[in-house]
Amino acid sequence: MRKAAVFTVGVAQCAFIFLSGARAQSDTSGLELVARITPTAARPEPVRQFTFYILTKSYSEIVKEVEEKDPAPQRDQFIDGLKVSPELRTWLKAHDTLDLAEPDLDKLLTPDDILNTPEFLLAYQRTNSGGVTMGFPQPRFSEVDKTEHPEKYNKLRQEYFTTLRKFIRNRPETISGVELELDGINPQKKWQVLQNDRRKRVQRLAPDVAQLKFLAAKADTDLEGHATLSGLAPGDYWVSTLNLDADAGDMRVRWDVPVRIERGKTVRVELSNLNSIDAHGSTP
Repeated sequence: MRKAAVFTVGVAQCAFIFLSGARAQSDTSGLELVARITPTAARPEPVRQFTFYILTKSYSEIVKEVEEKDPAPQRDQFIDGLKVSPELRTWLKAHDTLDLAEPDLDKLLTPDDILNTPEFLLAYQRTNSGGVTMGFPQPRFSEVDKTEHPEKYNKLRQEYFTTLRKFIRNRPETISGVELELDGINPQKKWQVLQNDRRKRVQRLAPDVAQLKFLAAKADTDLEGHATLSGLAPGDYWVSTLNLDADAGDMRVRWDVPVRIERGKTVRVELSNLNSIDAHGSTP
């Protein structure tokens, strides 16, 4: 009788283990990926031997999170740190440009801008002096007069500025080319360095953050562009290439595709040009 009872308990335990295992297997979910890229005027090509990352958060949101922790330089703060005249700092803050070497700078400059900003005045004088521009006004005062004859200096300087202002208004074409004399103090170069350095930091950190904090699984495609994953818990995921480009012909793309995994089901996701991100314009 005791043996029969033990046998019955053993059968019940085996049945429980079997049913638990079957339930666990039915609870697990899978993901099947098929990745293809269609070059311009060509047939679709499989994305071969490429690693796809299954994330619990969109990679673009991860990039934003990294960017928030490394904020972009403040424009006004950057301008305040420039070694230029206060007048030029004021002008830069009032205009939507930092590039003093841009070809259309002359369209942004008024006669008052030139006369009141030392860097613009010097650049304008250099552009038109030396016989380059006929009738260009010449100052009749010197720096020596500034200390030895201050009243004379101020009078002649004011007369020169009045004549020069009138000349600029009558000859606006003489402003053209002034940007060539401003290349040496152009803040755009330093601003671009700051922006590029930050972009590189984000580009370097974002993939690490994605894999350390949000990676659920990853898989490599075969020669046909297929990859299969199993054992994923139900939930929302993103199929991502992080900051890596998949390419075929003239196409370079990335993916950050949302997918919902349901309990006990295998979801098929087809990756193509239609749900890709252009790598040339994508985030880091």
